[in-house]
Amino acid sequence: MSSDTNKLLKQLDKKELYEIAKLKRINIPKDWSKTLIVELLGLNVSKKDIQTIVTKPSLMRASTKTRDGSAIIIKDLVKQFEDVTAVDGLNLEINEGELFGLLGPNGAGKTTTINILTGTSKPTKGTAIVRGYDVTKNLKEIKTLIGVCPQEAAVFKFLNARENIELFGSLHSMPKKELEERTDTLLELLDLAKVSKRKAKGYSGGMLRKLNLITALISDPEIAFLDEPTVGMDPRARRATWKFIESLKNQNKTIILTTHYIEEAEALSDRVGIIDYGRLIDLGPPQELMEKHGTKNLEEVFLKITGRRILEGI
Repeated sequence: MSSDTNKLLKQLDKKELYEIAKLKRINIPKDWSKTLIVELLGLNVSKKDIQTIVTKPSLMRASTKTRDGSAIIIKDLVKQFEDVTAVDGLNLEINEGELFGLLGPNGAGKTTTINILTGTSKPTKGTAIVRGYDVTKNLKEIKTLIGVCPQEAAVFKFLNARENIELFGSLHSMPKKELEERTDTLLELLDLAKVSKRKAKGYSGGMLRKLNLITALISDPEIAFLDEPTVGMDPRARRATWKFIESLKNQNKTIILTTHYIEEAEALSDRVGIIDYGRLIDLGPPQELMEKHGTKNLEEVFLKITGRRILEGI
């Protein structure tokens, strides 16, 4: 399989890969992971085949998606809770393979935005498109593409780490062998292998965050939403987790990171969006924002343009 063919195949979602397999008369089991499908198709189709196939009507959406390079498109998004406007006319595009940091104090609208993009909350107005799918119409398709690490640890404390991970993997219909291999790898990478058989109720806050991160990534999602992923970790564990998150970029994943740790966003993000009172007030690579506002760090940028500190209200 050439690197070009591999890259093209990875840009398509599983539904599109199955359509290509059908057109090429290749039989693929329904429970196969995207990685296995890509490997099989890579042995049977060429770059020219893919370029020809994606021009067919059923796959025109994928062709457009690849050209514009946007993983997420948000247009005039509004979310209201009675008399409170949590998201106020938000417009934003996040690129394929980008690590995008969403910054703002408590109540700025960060988590509400992620909840809309992941389908746990419906927008009041506006639209949000995730890899070509509308969050109000195609939530089932979107959920096959994403992994979510929420603020609160979403794990079962009466199960051990391995049992939690395998449970979440089975919900994604992962093949047993692949699930076992990815579980072993992620436990090792996040330094939980030695305590993987201990019940989660005995874990520290930082350990629970690591486990939460693994369950979000076990299905090898194309887009990962990480909402305050290092809260509760000590400085050493936090920095080790930064390295792990940074490594996800090398896998061409799109990552949306919210954090109150300004140095975290500064170290990891390709671009950051600063949000306050539900509105996007500035956007760009960290270094460019610092140069633009004549500051030494992003904390000073935020203070200068909002009059508030990023940690205010915590």
